[in-house]
Amino acid sequence: MSTNSMSGAVDRFGPKLPPINLLSMAEWYYVLEYRKHRKLKEDSIQMDEQELEGAIQDKGLNAPRLTPKDIDAQIVFEQYHVFENTTTTVCCLHLRNGYTVTGESAAVSMENFDKEIGRDVARKNAREKIWALEGYRLKQTMFMTRKGEQQ
Repeated sequence: MSTNSMSGAVDRFGPKLPPINLLSMAEWYYVLEYRKHRKLKEDSIQMDEQELEGAIQDKGLNAPRLTPKDIDAQIVFEQYHVFENTTTTVCCLHLRNGYTVTGESAAVSMENFDKEIGRDVARKNAREKIWALEGYRLKQTMFMTRKGEQQ
């Protein structure tokens, strides 16, 4: 059920908010993405991953898997670039094997741009890619090991 008055208006998704323009939505996305994944510092993400690893260990789940330490061990160094007159930040993580992964972030308006937040979000996005790459590598190693045992 929905009502047309803005005060107390609801629709099937809950309280109805006044319309916002696309720039405001994008700016909110930037802020929410930062809060969701970075909270305040990298430590909060590490703690979340460490808590998950603790829960896995507590349950005795000891099959081959990746840990946050495995992911971080792949990173040799990192570089950042903010394109001139933009809010676009790119993080390039250099991995042990010479491969690189990149992550990006951008704010819609210069007024909302914060260099530290941009770097944090770009690094998080680049680091997330390592999980997928290392997951594939581990799965391939397990597959090849099993295949070799069957021959």
